[in-house]
Amino acid sequence: MDTSTVDPSKWEQFRASFELFQDPILCALIAGGVLGFLSVYVVLRRMVFVSAATTQAAGLGVALAFFAEIHLGFQVNPTVGAIALSLLATLLLMADPSWLKLTRESVLGLAWAFAGGAAVLVGDRIAQEAHDIQGILFGTAVLVTPEQLAHVAIVGALILVIHLWWFRGLTFASFDRIGASVQGLPVKLLDAVLMLSIGVMVGVSARALGALPVFAFSTLSAIAALVLDLRLGWTFLLATVFGCVAGGGGYLFAFLYDFPVGGSQTVLSSALVLVALVFRSLRRLLLRSR
Repeated sequence: MDTSTVDPSKWEQFRASFELFQDPILCALIAGGVLGFLSVYVVLRRMVFVSAATTQAAGLGVALAFFAEIHLGFQVNPTVGAIALSLLATLLLMADPSWLKLTRESVLGLAWAFAGGAAVLVGDRIAQEAHDIQGILFGTAVLVTPEQLAHVAIVGALILVIHLWWFRGLTFASFDRIGASVQGLPVKLLDAVLMLSIGVMVGVSARALGALPVFAFSTLSAIAALVLDLRLGWTFLLATVFGCVAGGGGYLFAFLYDFPVGGSQTVLSSALVLVALVFRSLRRLLLRSR
């Protein structure tokens, strides 16, 4: 980022008011990092549309929570709504659709389109929460409550602990299912842990940050890391770092240049892919010149 074009008063304002921005930045760093880690599974297992469908479902869950409180008279925590719909979408997508004479891609497309469209329709019936619905769909980390930060931090920590503890088993079952089965690993259980991890983390993160940046963190972080052609362990580490950079850096960029936060985080995630491509090209040129 070229800081010479930034209004100096913006830096001063940011520094003076950092306590106000601390929670959303920390939330974006945690969500970006954990989703970046999970994104390696998402991309390598070709589950990008799964991530898209679950993020849209999380947005629908938040919208339904608002609808229930306004029109039905009972209160549902929006975070609970996001997690519930995200998990429901995850479980549906885990099922074999062949008995319906449908391909998995067809079900994924249906889930993504329905969840996104339904969120817009529900949002149209809760005008007083229209700003929140826009934030859910397109991302707004401007105001992250301490409760939302706590949810993202707790869920993210638990998921990282489980995945680091079972790292060898999860990667083996994900990328060599036949070999894992021959070795006696519980492939179905490990698959369920992975899918539920993605569903829960997407749910809590989408409630706090919005569906758009959450989708970017859970896909583009891994793409940027995979472009560099490194060992699997380094790929997971770099994807985690890229997710953190996109989350925190995107928030800072949005503040300094008066852009929407979710869009800034998403564009920065894309920019990291381009930077990785340029770096790989330069590295290949240097190797050829030797």
